[in-house]
Amino acid sequence: MTHSFDPQKITLPTAHFVGGSYVDGPEALDVRAPSDGRLLAAIPCADREIVDRAVTSARAALKTSGWAGSQPRARLKALHAWADLIEKEAAYLAQLEAICSSRPVSQVVEGDIRVTAEQIRFFAEFSDKEGGDLVPTSDGQLGFIAAEPYGVIGAITPWNFPISMAGWKLGPALAAGNAVVLKPSEMTPFSTLYMAELSVRAGLPAGLINVVLGDGPVTGNAITGHPGIDKVSFTGSTRAGGLIMENIARHGIRPMTLELGGKSPQVVFADADPEQTVDCLARGILPNAGQFCVAGSRMIVQRQIAEEIAEKLAVRFGEESPAATWDDPAGFSPIISQNQLNRMDGIVRAALAEGAELICGGEWFDRPGSFYRPTLIAGVDNASPAVREEIFGPVATFQTFETEEEAVALASHETYGLCAGLHTKDLSRAMRMTGRLQAGTVWVNRYGRSSDHILPTGGWKSSGLGKDLGREAYLANRRTKSVLIDL
Repeated sequence: MTHSFDPQKITLPTAHFVGGSYVDGPEALDVRAPSDGRLLAAIPCADREIVDRAVTSARAALKTSGWAGSQPRARLKALHAWADLIEKEAAYLAQLEAICSSRPVSQVVEGDIRVTAEQIRFFAEFSDKEGGDLVPTSDGQLGFIAAEPYGVIGAITPWNFPISMAGWKLGPALAAGNAVVLKPSEMTPFSTLYMAELSVRAGLPAGLINVVLGDGPVTGNAITGHPGIDKVSFTGSTRAGGLIMENIARHGIRPMTLELGGKSPQVVFADADPEQTVDCLARGILPNAGQFCVAGSRMIVQRQIAEEIAEKLAVRFGEESPAATWDDPAGFSPIISQNQLNRMDGIVRAALAEGAELICGGEWFDRPGSFYRPTLIAGVDNASPAVREEIFGPVATFQTFETEEEAVALASHETYGLCAGLHTKDLSRAMRMTGRLQAGTVWVNRYGRSSDHILPTGGWKSSGLGKDLGREAYLANRRTKSVLIDL
């Protein structure tokens, strides 16, 4: 069965989704297909009035439906029904995702949608299994910690994995008893809108999920500065996260979860299996054309095997062939926009001008669309812009080391601490290094998350604040109240 589709024959939702219905607005932002640059649609940009309407709708839905105070098992069943409908509508959802994003349609059908549905089911199970705690007190007293939802969560998701990132935000927030006002990226809004529509069709209260379209400076600021938003959850760049923190502080302190940028190292020792390691290194940078926050874009290899690893990587990188995201079988993904491609190429040019060595890549594919060849750059130190800046594309740096101390020094980054990869057969070294690598997640002899959703993700340093996924994400959508009663 092929998942290919004609991008000219698909109907796109292009309005806000508020209170269970689509709400039109003046066309303000163009949405283009990175696969060939074509204009797909124009969407509205929600101002403070529309955001206020969405927040009011969310609060009203909580009140009239009793979602937060309903039987926890009822929330669980409703979320399972929504997950089932998402899977049932996978073909159309995948087309809505692929047409405007960097995600190949077959990978969305077979991966992203299945993972998102399972994420929602995973968090749904916390609804009737997580509560407060009874604590030890003196005789004649009763002390306990009650857990309650925040109310209305303001969520902002990025363009690189639209459906999955919406699941990250919506699943734990709804399971914990909250309503959500969500802004997807203005470059990839369509699948998130349809997910919200499906939630109502699945039986969730209308208004529990509200999707407002727009950009960061207008719509994002309106959400994060709105007094009716009880908590903010954001995934995106470190720069944008800093602006959100500033806006929240200016309009009233409230809790936030920020999953931000990364510049993650993959450290390879000489005893690592070469074939397995090259596969891990490639999987850490090539999927989605390197457009994911945990990309293992800094390859740090012990000198004894550096030449062999570099040669194998160059061959692997050269095997990639691009294809439009609506074609099946899938090909190498496009860069999301021409602006992002130009920025990425500028960083590569700057590194080469400073004396870096180009092992492979470093140029556009000769075809329509924003496609860039997988690129490997050697001869760089930690001061190089290619090492310091998050490129968010298929560009990796290649550095070598002799000793474990040198490996740790090269792996450290002054700004980021999201993830790290480690490749070695020495268990003692693996345990030492996991303790010394400055990252919120460390993968050993692999690179990438598992599919069971139980391990939380979140960064150190400027890579984030708080956790997504895992039990921690559910708990982050509830606040606690300490109660002490004299009997």
